[in-house]
Amino acid sequence: MMTLRQIRHFIAVAETGSISAAAQAVFISQSTLTLAIQQLEEEIGVSLFNRHAKGMSLTHQGHQFLRQAHLILATVENAKRSLQQSTDQVAGSLIIGVTSLVAGYYLADLITRFQRAYPNVKTRVVEDERPYIEHLLVSGEIDVGVLILSNLEDRHALQTEVLTHSPHRLWLPAQHPLLERDGISLADIAREPLIQLNTDEMGLHTQRIWSRAGMTPQVTLRTASVEAVRSLVAAGLGLSIQPDMTYRPWSLEGDIIEARPLVDLGEPLDVGLAWRRGTARPALVDPFLTVAREQPNNRKPSI
Repeated sequence: MMTLRQIRHFIAVAETGSISAAAQAVFISQSTLTLAIQQLEEEIGVSLFNRHAKGMSLTHQGHQFLRQAHLILATVENAKRSLQQSTDQVAGSLIIGVTSLVAGYYLADLITRFQRAYPNVKTRVVEDERPYIEHLLVSGEIDVGVLILSNLEDRHALQTEVLTHSPHRLWLPAQHPLLERDGISLADIAREPLIQLNTDEMGLHTQRIWSRAGMTPQVTLRTASVEAVRSLVAAGLGLSIQPDMTYRPWSLEGDIIEARPLVDLGEPLDVGLAWRRGTARPALVDPFLTVAREQPNNRKPSI
């Protein structure tokens, strides 16, 4: 039967990428850890890791199980916390880095829940562009980041955990002819006027989508404002591909915005946490991770 110890060992290997480093982290022998991982894979019935000369990397099933493993441990920690030491006794400060788009849709809920659980911990938020937040994380100047993980560059220096996947949808004005179709593809909108959101590197992210499709979109306007995108789409001045986390079915002017999936665009935007890899993380990062895992912000858009 699967045990919490096996789950912790699995997470250690997933985070370090090697048996030797994980064995040091959890203070057991490499042979014991190797056997624990093998037994876990036999119990689950799938391969969790790809073995190669440079270490261990997660399979697709491994990534799925890692998400559930963190949730299991978070639930256990929450249960222990409710029975043991009061979180009122935990004090200190936590510096959180965040990018602008994520700040607008995830930060308030996350910090509210953390401060409710740890009222004597002071939180300070640093908002900036993703490259600078990465730099501050790697240099140890901030403790944890909440950001779009799809755009990360320095993945070798940072440990990450996805909190939610935000699928993309096409925003259209009411009565647009494409709304009559059963399915809409990228090819259907390649010649339509498109409005590009550029905040939080969304322009680069969307550009990659079109490049992989081998098409060139007709971008007629670029803006750093989500509200401007809403107003422009609702006014019939263009269409826009946006992550679902930003969707609201009306503009500031009260005009309707429709949203439809694109049949050939399945890649979501990953939003989650990042912290420095390879060193002992600050003591308050673990409580923050636990709170974040308890209730990941999976808000569904208002329809």
